[in-house]
Amino acid sequence: MLGSLFLVWGFICLIFLFIRIQRPKNFPPGPRPVPIFGNLFQLNITNPLKDFERFAEQYGNVYSVYFGGRPVVILTGFKAVKEALVTKAADFSGRPKNVLISDVTKGKGIVFLDYNSMWKEHRRFALTTLRNFGMGKQSMEERILGETEHLVECLEKRVGGTMDPQTFFHNATSNIIYLVLFGTRYNYGDETLNMYVKRITELAKIANGPWGMIYDTFPMLRGLPLPFKKAEENYETLAKISANVVNKYKPSRVQGEPENFVGCYLDELDKRGNDGSSFNEAQLARYIVDLHAAGTETTSNTLLTAFLYLITHPDIQEKCQREIDEVLEGKAHVSFEDRQKMPYVQAVMHESQRIGSTVPLSVPHCTTSDTELMGYTIPKDTFILPNLYSVLNEEGQWKFPHEFNPANFLNEKGQFEKPEAFMPFSAGPRTCLGESLARMELFLISVTLLRRFQFFWPEDAGEPDFTPVYGITLTPKPYRMGIRLRQSAK
Repeated sequence: MLGSLFLVWGFICLIFLFIRIQRPKNFPPGPRPVPIFGNLFQLNITNPLKDFERFAEQYGNVYSVYFGGRPVVILTGFKAVKEALVTKAADFSGRPKNVLISDVTKGKGIVFLDYNSMWKEHRRFALTTLRNFGMGKQSMEERILGETEHLVECLEKRVGGTMDPQTFFHNATSNIIYLVLFGTRYNYGDETLNMYVKRITELAKIANGPWGMIYDTFPMLRGLPLPFKKAEENYETLAKISANVVNKYKPSRVQGEPENFVGCYLDELDKRGNDGSSFNEAQLARYIVDLHAAGTETTSNTLLTAFLYLITHPDIQEKCQREIDEVLEGKAHVSFEDRQKMPYVQAVMHESQRIGSTVPLSVPHCTTSDTELMGYTIPKDTFILPNLYSVLNEEGQWKFPHEFNPANFLNEKGQFEKPEAFMPFSAGPRTCLGESLARMELFLISVTLLRRFQFFWPEDAGEPDFTPVYGITLTPKPYRMGIRLRQSAK
């Protein structure tokens, strides 16, 4: 028995000796990986952000770790991220293959498409179509304000009590993007809306959580019935729901007179016919999933972050309300243009995005060709993680990098100023498609609610916990908020 154990131990030692992982020449340095596992044992896979910070202090702002046998280059701080995503954008705008999120989407949609002609066609189409349907214009403003009426109605029923805002904000942002995509909305509590939001949230947590990392690190485990299988099930369910909504819309559609994003895409299909292009109905269903997820998860989590800090910093909330009352005196409702006269509210909204770091590691990138970055050689198809969290908390870039403070976005005259290091939507050609929609939603929803209600931390809620839940997006831990009607709104 003892002899057998020695044989096994000797075999393991030989494996480690002969399959030792070697970094390519002039590749970014990093912690020494072990065969098979890479640096997995040196990372807290439930939330590796602290480990990434520690490695950056030891190895510099461009370093590498191994997920199994696969090298991953981590970019830390504003200078490294800007050089890669902006200055050398064409070299760093690919999407990695053979990872959970790329396998789940099967080369369709928009967010996880590789940097190729299909991505360029669909991004151009999305930008043009969204612009035509009012992204950043008054028609979009009207859609958002229409949805805020439902939020106000919901809150009025809770005055004098408390509520969990988790699904509250998710439902609202989900409906706004539904209005853009399909021209329809769902009542809060609707089964379809609840299922859609739940599956998107679950998918985001799995993809960038421990099971996502295990999937990416150990290909031999992918056939097993482990929790990462749920990510694929969720994505396929979402695609089926989207395809069903498209089919329901078709009978009422008037060709050549599109009323929404889906109508525009179907017109484009009619125009192209069977030209062999990447435009098709299977792609449309997954395109919708990506746009819906991108337009829901990030904005709702930012609103959750904003209200968590507003209810735990009543002085900041009160200062916002004074500015809102002053600017909107005599007006029935806020408009997006009013932000120009509300520097403090703008600063609070941007600070919520900064402190929330909603997409901490961006969406994974990969190199499209052999390239160099800050003196290092990085081969084609290398997995790249831009650490946006490090940029949004970097000392030297922010006056108060480690605390919630609107002064990060105000100059000495109290005017709103946005530092160059503010990149919660990433940067370069792969920046978030819905950035202008998100900015409009954050401002209009927050101002409308703060004008009418006072929000507070309930006395029986214990101490606030600002530690976020890690995933593709950082989400505040569930919390309750109290609601009062403001005197000026009575």
